[in-house]
Amino acid sequence: MAVNFPSIDPTQLHPVAGVTLGWAEAHIRKPNRKDVLVISIDDGATVAGVFTSNRFCAAPVTVCREHLERVRTGGKGIRALVINTGNANAGTGEPGLVIARETCNELARLAGIAPEQVLPFSTGVILEPLPLDRLKAGLPAALENRKAAHWYEAAQSIMTTDTLPKAVSRQVTIDGHTVTLSGISKGAGMIKPNMATMLGFLAFDAAVAQPVLDALVKHVADRSFNCITIDGDTSTNDSFILIASGKSSLPAVTSTDSPAYVALRDAVTDAAQALAQLIVRDGEGATKFMTVQVEGGRDVAECRQIAYAIGHSPLVKTAFYASDPNLGRILAAIGYAGVNDLDVGKIDLYLDDVLVAKAGGRNPDYREEDGQRVMKKSEIAIRVLLGRGDAQATIWTCDLSHEYVSINADYRS
Repeated sequence: MAVNFPSIDPTQLHPVAGVTLGWAEAHIRKPNRKDVLVISIDDGATVAGVFTSNRFCAAPVTVCREHLERVRTGGKGIRALVINTGNANAGTGEPGLVIARETCNELARLAGIAPEQVLPFSTGVILEPLPLDRLKAGLPAALENRKAAHWYEAAQSIMTTDTLPKAVSRQVTIDGHTVTLSGISKGAGMIKPNMATMLGFLAFDAAVAQPVLDALVKHVADRSFNCITIDGDTSTNDSFILIASGKSSLPAVTSTDSPAYVALRDAVTDAAQALAQLIVRDGEGATKFMTVQVEGGRDVAECRQIAYAIGHSPLVKTAFYASDPNLGRILAAIGYAGVNDLDVGKIDLYLDDVLVAKAGGRNPDYREEDGQRVMKKSEIAIRVLLGRGDAQATIWTCDLSHEYVSINADYRS
C-alpha cells in the first residue's frame, strides 16, 4: 500500500510547450498494459541527465551517456526519448547494446531525426533479452497518439512494481514570466542513493544553456533522487533527465550566478523532491514514510553518511514496521556509519518531538509509551543532532514489511 500518497488529478498536470508524449501497448512483458513511451522534444531544447553509479549499468544507460556526450561536443540536440517497461535490457552484453542502438535507429527513422538525437531507457527484469520486435512494433502507435497533455498516461506507461502513477506539475513566476514544469517518475524497489531503480523525467519551458542545465541536473538530483532509499540496492538502469524546451518568455538562463537561475533551480528541485518522495511513499510493501534528518555535522557528506546508515538498516526498518520502539538500533546505525572520530557523548536523538537519547545515552525522561505513540504513525521524523558543526542533511525512506519480501519473491511470476 502507498503511504499517504496524494491524489493526482490528470487535468492538473500542465502541458509543457515544446514537449509531447505518446504511449503504446507493445506486450514487452505482459499484455494489456501501457509499456512503451515516446517523449518528443521540439528543436532548440536542451537536455541533461544523470545516471546510475552501478558498474553493471544497463545498455540504454551506456547509449544515453554516449548521445549526451555528443551534444556536449557540438552534436545535434536531443529530440526524443523512448522508454520501455517490463524488461531492463541489463546484463545483456553486446547484444543488449545492439538492441538499444537499433531502438534509437528505428525511432529516428519514424520521426525523421538522427539516431544520436534519441535517448533510450528501459526498466524491468534484468538478465533477459529485450524483445526488440515488440518494441519496434509499438513505436508507430506511440508516435501517433502523442499529445502535450499526456503526462498522466506517460506516468502509467513506465510503471513496474509501482502501485500508482507518479507525476507532478508546477507553474512559477520568475522575473514576471510564467514557467511551467511537469514531470513523471517510477520506482518502488531497488531504491538507494546514487539513483535507484528509478526513472525520472522532468520538463519545463524555460530556455537554459547546456552547461547550466548540466550543472542544474546534478544539483537537483543530489537534493532529491539521491536522498531516497527503500532497500539499499542500487539498480542498473537509474536515470534522471531534465528537458528545457525554451518556449517560455523568460530570457534564456545562461549563468548559474543569475537570480533567474536560482529561482528556476529552486522550482525544479521542489518538483523533483516531490517526485522522489512519491517513490518512497509507494515503496514495495511500505506502511511508514520516514524522514531522517541529521544536524550538527562538520559537513554534508558525514550527515548523509549517518542518515543513509539509519535509512538502510533492516533492523531499524523492521522495527518501524512493527511500531516497536527498539530505538537502540538507530544509535547502532549511527555508530557504524563510518564517521570514525564521532563523539557519541554529544549526540541527541529525537523521534518526532520525543527526545529519546540525550548526550549519547537514554534520556532519563524518555518513556517507552511516548516512543510507541510516535511509531504507530504513518509518517515519522527521525532527528539526530551530532553536536560537531553546522552542516545538515535529510533523506527519505520507508519501513520494511512482510509484503516487501512477497513482492520481490514473486517479481518474475
